[in-house]
Amino acid sequence: MQRMKGLGCIVVAAAATVLALASPAAAEDLLKVAVAHRGAWETAAPHLGQQAGIFKKHGIVLDLTYADDDPEVPVTSGNADAAVGVGVMDVLRAYTGKDPSLRIIGANMTGSANYWYVAATSPIKKVKDISFRSIAYSKADQYDTFDFLDRFGLKARPVMISGETAAFDQVMAGKIDVGWATPPLGVDALEEDRIRIVAKANEVPKIRDKTVSVMIANADTLQQRGEVLARFVQAYRETLDWMYSDPVAPKAYAEFADMPEGRARRLRDEFFTKDMLSPDKIVGLSVIAKDAAKLKYIRTSMSTKQLTELVQVPAPLKSSGGWLRIFSPRSP
Repeated sequence: MQRMKGLGCIVVAAAATVLALASPAAAEDLLKVAVAHRGAWETAAPHLGQQAGIFKKHGIVLDLTYADDDPEVPVTSGNADAAVGVGVMDVLRAYTGKDPSLRIIGANMTGSANYWYVAATSPIKKVKDISFRSIAYSKADQYDTFDFLDRFGLKARPVMISGETAAFDQVMAGKIDVGWATPPLGVDALEEDRIRIVAKANEVPKIRDKTVSVMIANADTLQQRGEVLARFVQAYRETLDWMYSDPVAPKAYAEFADMPEGRARRLRDEFFTKDMLSPDKIVGLSVIAKDAAKLKYIRTSMSTKQLTELVQVPAPLKSSGGWLRIFSPRSP
């Protein structure tokens, strides 16, 4: 009897040891992620993917925080493991400045969903009609506007406006002929036939063929939690697949962004193609780096070695599970 009791204790102890060893492997990994522009379609994947259970399937729980300005700061300060929707120029400036440990682990958006529009009553019907008319632009988006005018050989009169909302008011008041907007701004006016699109930014190769925002982590996190970040990016890919295939996705996004479901579907189908949001597509980085140096965003030009070190995108888990370094010197 005493021998049986001893055996029972051994079995119980062994079972407890197995459970203790299994718990860390079975537990979900927590990732703190900073996200830019809460409610924007292009940065909605972390929220929607977590809600749909896609990140959970990969053993990840996301702790999401939102920041419209400087979403890279939580990563550089160590308060977040990753960030989504960081401007690529901001990353280059940080990498060549105070934070050389920053790494790009995926693209967030390549190209632009922006568009140029006129009031529905405007005589402007085609792009060529913009010549000799006034066109609004902001300091932040001035190069897109000038690239647009150059692409179509337009001799328009650029007028600096403080922002998209102010530009819309000026267009509707008849004080400016052409405005610009980033969806969802203006989409309600499109639905009500108060404005008309005359061109989209992705019609301009210099805009279309550049990655403008990215996902980042730092080198230490990649070293210590690289496998978790690889699962994060894989779940992000699968979330995008779901967002562009499941009819439930626009409804989930509409609830998240507080807009009508039809408008959410229009945003996805008309302004943001799936290819624009591919995390694996890092495009035109060498050209962007040259622009950053020319505009004094960074102090010196960047070498190919630096750009290669900066971009470290996890390969799809189903293919290799290793690290796929992506560097695209392709210029527009």
